[in-house]
Amino acid sequence: MRPLDWIILVVTLVGIILYGVYKSRTSKNLDGYFLSDRSMPWYLVLLSIMGTQASAITFLAAPGQAYMDGMRFVQNYFGLPLAAIVICISFVPVFSKLKVFTAYEFLENRFDVKTRSLTAFLFLLQRGLSTGISIYAPSIILSVLLDWNIYLTNLVMGGLLIIYTVAGGARAVAYTQTFQFVIIMTAMFLAGYYVVMDLPAGIGFSDALQIGGKLGKMNVVTSGVEKGHFDWGDRYNIFSGIIGGFFLQLSYFGTDQSQVGRYLTAKNSKESRLGLLMNGIVKIPMQFFILLIGVLILTFYQFNKTPAFFNEYEIHRLEQSVHRDSLNHLRQQLQVIQQEKEVALAGYKQRPRAALEQLDTLQVRADAVRKNVKGLVQRNGGSENDTNYVFLRFVMDHLPAGLVGLVIAIIFLASWGSIAAALNSLASSTMIDFHKRFSRKENDDIKDFRTSRQYTFWWGVFCMAVAMFVSGWASSLIEVVNILGSLFYGTILGIFLVAFYAKSIKGNAVFWSALITELIVVLLFFLNEYQVIRLGFLWLNAIGALLVWGISWLLQRIGRK
Repeated sequence: MRPLDWIILVVTLVGIILYGVYKSRTSKNLDGYFLSDRSMPWYLVLLSIMGTQASAITFLAAPGQAYMDGMRFVQNYFGLPLAAIVICISFVPVFSKLKVFTAYEFLENRFDVKTRSLTAFLFLLQRGLSTGISIYAPSIILSVLLDWNIYLTNLVMGGLLIIYTVAGGARAVAYTQTFQFVIIMTAMFLAGYYVVMDLPAGIGFSDALQIGGKLGKMNVVTSGVEKGHFDWGDRYNIFSGIIGGFFLQLSYFGTDQSQVGRYLTAKNSKESRLGLLMNGIVKIPMQFFILLIGVLILTFYQFNKTPAFFNEYEIHRLEQSVHRDSLNHLRQQLQVIQQEKEVALAGYKQRPRAALEQLDTLQVRADAVRKNVKGLVQRNGGSENDTNYVFLRFVMDHLPAGLVGLVIAIIFLASWGSIAAALNSLASSTMIDFHKRFSRKENDDIKDFRTSRQYTFWWGVFCMAVAMFVSGWASSLIEVVNILGSLFYGTILGIFLVAFYAKSIKGNAVFWSALITELIVVLLFFLNEYQVIRLGFLWLNAIGALLVWGISWLLQRIGRK
């Protein structure tokens, strides 16, 4: 990066930290540290909710996801508006009336302590793993900027985040996320604007969309039907998005403490509901725009030299290995294809259909060559992860001085906001659902406050260890996080749905049904991974929730008899 980029990066990050420290003054007790004394207006609740879900993975991996697979990932959020309505009707009034710190306190009132503890444990496991992956995302940036090994950058990033989070609390999270979100959306808009501005003269936004569409990336709505049959293994389509996505979003916003803790900070239930409903309206357009940047970048690279591999660190390793000659040969093939693309696109305005047909064929050839480059990377002992580097590589290579620093800053800010909220929720559930529930000691507010900070610290260490473990994964981070959530969210949601809507079912039945269901969901996932069955991960959310309900109803009837 250039000096101006470093200045903007440092000033932005330091300014946010100082603002967060200034706004973090709350009561030195659990209500202040975890729920900001329940004093937040709806617009801060909205921004905090959006800031928590919009991690660095959203801004780093989503454009790459669209670059590789198109816009169809946006269907993942189609069930969100309906989920927000259900949460406002059933979840928020109960949580507000009981004045709970965590969503799982309600389950002990409705069922028993073992059901509460099981649900809280499933949340802690899922959220702890997901947060570790979220730490890995900004570590990618540091490794590119400083040319460091990814494990060292995980250590540095994890350490900074632990210091940032332990010092803050819910109030600091909410107020810093407000400014973070404004900065983030401004920088993303500017990045999209410069992608279009850097296209050749005469090629505008509509042309970019047309080219992206011809290359199969404007697949916003897909049916999942192939050769006359519905493909249950298709990850993203209109049906899995509305049905499976509804259950996923209902569980995430209704039962995941990282989100429940955000709207529990509101002044009253009206403010909580307004923040949730506005999020349901705004989230889909926001995600659409972020994915669209990936399609625009793909169009940009039709007119400009495409990297053989977007992860520059692995390319440097290849250049110094025995595979150097093979890499150079593949680069020459890509250069020839790029020259043919230039010839084809030169006649785009005169013969658009013919030019796009030829471009589509050339892109297939280019993808085949890049696949061979990935094979070289893998044989060289590196990670074939390329999706997560697409947006970052474009930013570093093509954006003007100053904007590069701002875009890098927003990815750090998104990480800090979402991970701080996650660590805060992990600490709150550990403290409320386990420490205070099972501890025989009665501590004063200051002692509880200090213990909560200690739990925040140790969860930070755990998440940093997870980041070390996933550093070699080749999957898109945004997919990994959603898949991981789907392994647990269905079961957790099923417990809450029984609690709200099946008053005759008691604690023993729902506890054992949750254990059985979780085993079935994990089994289905591995059967799909080993291609024994075909089942998109979004369906696991609906299957898990409905299984908990069905099995608990059956066990309750058996128990009565």
